[in-house]
Amino acid sequence: MNRTLNVIRMQFVNKQTYIWVPLIVLGASFLISLAIFAMIPYDGPKAGGGSQAPLWYFLVVGVQSLTLTFPFSQAMSVTRREYFFGTLLTAAVTALMLAIVFVLGGLVEQATDGWGINGYFFYLDWLWEGGPWAALLEYFVIAMLFFVIGFGSAMIYKRFGGVWLTVVLVGAGLLLVAAIFFISRFNAWGDVFVWLQDAGALGLIGIGAIAAAVISGLSFVGLRRATP
Repeated sequence: MNRTLNVIRMQFVNKQTYIWVPLIVLGASFLISLAIFAMIPYDGPKAGGGSQAPLWYFLVVGVQSLTLTFPFSQAMSVTRREYFFGTLLTAAVTALMLAIVFVLGGLVEQATDGWGINGYFFYLDWLWEGGPWAALLEYFVIAMLFFVIGFGSAMIYKRFGGVWLTVVLVGAGLLLVAAIFFISRFNAWGDVFVWLQDAGALGLIGIGAIAAAVISGLSFVGLRRATP
């Protein structure tokens, strides 16, 4: 356990990846979104997609967490198991911090009627339908899902090289296109939308948590044979 904690300390030496850049992305997207909300000549509630930016950045965090520190950790005789769990815990700490910021921001937005301009960056109705604690869990799971996708992509690159990483990404894109084709072919979009509505935000987040767990497990298996 102490060696795993040392991995966490090692990862947080690189504060740029885990702290400063996510905060810069969050702050910049927040200020830009507020400026856009203020310019929109509409008195009703306004929301945008700017809040996705720091969550998407966790893909980059996942990639850099492996590529920047994995070779160093192996030179320091850290086992791959310790490195994997220490890195995952580091991401969980950062994701939790980001989720707390989002929830606090959402509470402020509700109390101030969207910063006085009816603009909502942190508070999104469908994510908050279960209350602030549910929103905290949802933001945390989304961030972790993006992280493990980035981490898994970097692991594939380390283990199999750029060609196989490209094959996997292209294959994932083809599966997505195939799913859209079959849904359209059988006119099933209505059923899909009904299912999404019935599942709700917590149901979808549960699926995301399962996906994150599966990707994490596969990443751990691949990491055992990855080249530093």
